[in-house]
Amino acid sequence: MAVLVEFRVKNFRSFRDEAILNLVASRDKTNEETAVMATGNKSVPRLVRTAGIYGPNAGGKSNLVRAMQLLRGIVKDSATLQAGQPINVQPFRLDPVATEQPIEYEITFLLDDVRYQFGFRLTPHKILSEWLIVYKSTQPATWYDRNFDQHTQKYDYKFSAQLLGAKGVWCEATRENALFLSTAVQLNSEQLRPVFAFLTNGLVIFENGSGPVPDYTISHIARNKADSVREFLSAADTGIADIRLIKRQGFMGTMKVDLATGQFEPLPAEPREITVPTFEHKANSGSAEFDFHDESEGTQKLFALAGPVFEILERGQVLIVDELDRSLHALLVRQLIGMFQNPDLNQKGAQLIFTTHDTSLLDGELLRRDQIWFAEKDEDQASHLYPLSDFSPRKGEALERGYLAGRYGGVPILRTLRLN
Repeated sequence: MAVLVEFRVKNFRSFRDEAILNLVASRDKTNEETAVMATGNKSVPRLVRTAGIYGPNAGGKSNLVRAMQLLRGIVKDSATLQAGQPINVQPFRLDPVATEQPIEYEITFLLDDVRYQFGFRLTPHKILSEWLIVYKSTQPATWYDRNFDQHTQKYDYKFSAQLLGAKGVWCEATRENALFLSTAVQLNSEQLRPVFAFLTNGLVIFENGSGPVPDYTISHIARNKADSVREFLSAADTGIADIRLIKRQGFMGTMKVDLATGQFEPLPAEPREITVPTFEHKANSGSAEFDFHDESEGTQKLFALAGPVFEILERGQVLIVDELDRSLHALLVRQLIGMFQNPDLNQKGAQLIFTTHDTSLLDGELLRRDQIWFAEKDEDQASHLYPLSDFSPRKGEALERGYLAGRYGGVPILRTLRLN
């Protein structure tokens, strides 16, 4: 089992102070069989399967997802950067002190019942510190600790005897703008590879506007798994009776994230034969086939999500989605969350973290109090992240009404607009 326990970020974009997203389940036994999973780890025995983050527009929700995306990107690609190439990290810019401070990351996760704690501090030009702490027993072992010495302008490394391999070679090869973890794995550290794999492949992140493309679901169907997608779309009342894949001539383009700019960049599209879906709709008077772009925006998004969701459930990955409810009916959002909270469908410990404005989910039936989070800005325009459980709401309390009334924060402050 590979699961996320906690994510921390500090001084990133609107988060000046440390923001902590913690998925450890509280002692509450509400929806225990669906909302909570046992980990087998004594220090972190129970985790929630899903977490929803609420807040006003520009409150910080998307910046939290961007922070996770950037962490994933730095781990995945920093070892491939050229010497001196900057990393596009943006500290909190409305405070002159914070602007000069580094960005800080730390992520805690479980791999095969072992707890790992990985973190680093960086500026756009340099990794200042990096660490990996492993809890294989009650006593933690710091597999490595890397710190930049301002006086010598060199890195000081400390290693645990538990970390094996050519550590000296890895240190020499690690550039200032690269992570030791990324470099060591690139140079064949098999012991660190599972950590690298979780941070790069175990986290599946869809920022707002960069959601999944249909190709994932098309590939899923091509592996003789059309029935699950068909049933998924049928249950969503899309009117689709069948799905067929056909070959056509077209152009295939791909995207990559540029760590220097932080932007997704399209790669040149090349002419090739591509596989596209067609959808059969049936009515009392007959049937017809429709192309993907003939379907509604909501159906297109649902189809694009279907493949990744089924594969994430099969593999036990962590899905992070910004604005899950965008273009989707509230009942479909509930269905997606319910899939992750269905122990029969989700046997590998897959998790879902999402941002949303859908207050209908706050009915006390689907999400527990320790699964609901809020992001909002203070008077300094700095974002803060906090759980609903901080307010100790009573069981049975009308959470949606309380949230919309501003009882828990995380709602926009509206002023009357006067037109001349």
